[in-house]
Amino acid sequence: MTIKQLPETERPYEKLELLGEKNLSNAELLAIIIKTGTKQYTSIDIAREVLNLNDTPNVNELSFLRELTIEELIKIKGLGKIKAIQIKAVCELANRMNQPLNYQKIKIKEPNDVVKILMNQMQYEKVEIAKVVLLDTKCNVLKIKDIAVGGKNFVNIGMKEVLQEAVKISAPKIIVVHNHPSRKFNSKWSRF
Repeated sequence: MTIKQLPETERPYEKLELLGEKNLSNAELLAIIIKTGTKQYTSIDIAREVLNLNDTPNVNELSFLRELTIEELIKIKGLGKIKAIQIKAVCELANRMNQPLNYQKIKIKEPNDVVKILMNQMQYEKVEIAKVVLLDTKCNVLKIKDIAVGGKNFVNIGMKEVLQEAVKISAPKIIVVHNHPSRKFNSKWSRF
C-alpha cells in the first residue's frame, strides 16, 4: 500500500496539517523528513526501519539518531545518501535549538547552571571537547569557547589555550568544562 492509498487522516503531511505535529508518531514525523519511499516501502516503512536501529529500551528516545552515521543510515533499503544527510541535518538543528540564544543573559550561581547551558551540545559528542566559560566579576557569562578537541577518552588542554581568550577579553573568572563521550555528560569544574 502506498501513502496515497491511505486515508487522508493517516497520511503524515495531511495528518500534521489537520491535527498538528504533536499528534504524529515518531515514524510519521520521520517519514515527513524522508519524504518519499520506494516501490516496495513507504516513507513510513523506511522511518520505522530507522527507528528500529534504536537499541535502547525507551521507545520514545530519539537521541540515538544523533549517533547514527550517514553510512549506517544508507544501509536501510530506500534510504539513500540525500535522505540520510537530511536526517543528520535535522538532528543538528535540534541540537542548535536546545542551545541558549544569548549566553550573556545567564548568571552562573552553581555548577549545575553550566551543565544546563552545555548539556545538550556536549552530551552526544563522540570525542572529548574542552570549553572555557568566561565570566565577568558578577559571574555573568561573557563567552563560551572551545579550547581543545581530543579523542574518545582524552583531551590535552594547555594553560595557554585556557587563558588566551580570558586575557583577550579581560575575563576575571573562568570555568573549564569537558565531556566524557564514553559516559553520559559529566563535567570537571575548575575555577581560576
